[in-house]
Amino acid sequence: MIPSAVKDIFRVNLGVKKHERVLVFTDNISVKEDLSRADRERRTKLASLALLSAEIGKTFCKTRYFTYPATGNHGAEPPSDLWKLAFGKTTVQALKKNRLLSPILKKTAGDDVITRAEDIIRKQRDAAVDCVIALSNYSTSHTRFRDFLTRICGCRYASMPLFETSMLEGAMDVDWKALVKRTKGLAALVNSAERILIKTPNGTAISFSKKGRKALSDTGILTRKGAFGNLPAGEVFFAPVEGTARGRLVLEWAPTRKLSSPLTLTVNDGSVSDVSGPDEYAEYLSMKLSERKENSNIAELGIGTNDAATRPDNILESEKILGTIHIALGDNSSFGGTIKTPFHQDFVFFKPTVTLIHKDGSKRVILKAGKLLSYYHPTS
Repeated sequence: MIPSAVKDIFRVNLGVKKHERVLVFTDNISVKEDLSRADRERRTKLASLALLSAEIGKTFCKTRYFTYPATGNHGAEPPSDLWKLAFGKTTVQALKKNRLLSPILKKTAGDDVITRAEDIIRKQRDAAVDCVIALSNYSTSHTRFRDFLTRICGCRYASMPLFETSMLEGAMDVDWKALVKRTKGLAALVNSAERILIKTPNGTAISFSKKGRKALSDTGILTRKGAFGNLPAGEVFFAPVEGTARGRLVLEWAPTRKLSSPLTLTVNDGSVSDVSGPDEYAEYLSMKLSERKENSNIAELGIGTNDAATRPDNILESEKILGTIHIALGDNSSFGGTIKTPFHQDFVFFKPTVTLIHKDGSKRVILKAGKLLSYYHPTS
């Protein structure tokens, strides 16, 4: 079952052709990480799955495999050696020669540096790989590495942080056509709104502006040039306008476990201003938010659309569960926002009521207590 499901990632989700170049990578546990026994076992299995995926890929396309020490943060840029494999050695040499790569890796690069780097990559984009299967523990979704590969080089990119083998028989075993229809239809509906209001039974109540921001569809079908998304897939997401979020978030789940008691995040002027609650995760989260003020940014709203996703204890899958929403903190620069920071963390919320507020002030409830009420039905 596992080899067949892995082959489907290459053939169905990415549509890989025999002549194409595919890069599979993962991150190893670094010496700085203090992990529980269960998390260490999960990480070891993830690395094994990445190696297996690369070996399976070699049977029908040009596949390369790479590992690197974990960065420790979702949204942190991967190391320069991975950039060499993805973009080509000559491209990376040019970035280094012009002193562009270092600020990009540190996420301190200004618009001028990004523009100059884009020019170099664009001129040599034929050297880049055709597809990426990112099976790292820490997500590379919200990085310039991923953004440059998909947007400039046309690479097709499957981002699979925290992936577990059981997902191959769970959230990945979905009716892809129905998922595409539902997700695109919901995105069209969300894009009709200028403001969003969210409430949940546990006390979460937050609103923010969507004006000028486009909701995107993560459907799992990544066969078009430059396509990017998670596997498992199934969400509509966008970057709320910076500075507009106000309210509170009540967290019951950390990314890979249920909290012993809820945490409350107070949100003012688009950022988390306070974290309170007795669970030890409060201390960790407060530490991450204090590292850089950008880490406190309300970065993303996502709405789950995958009716085969069920497990709440892994954010990669839980944020895809049909009828949930997730809100992320930190970086949003790779999907329409303006905040650049080596941190992006999602949190899932169950049984939400989501209200769209339109330009004329009219309102439409699209989710009520976790039940999807309506979505457009695109013909294509």
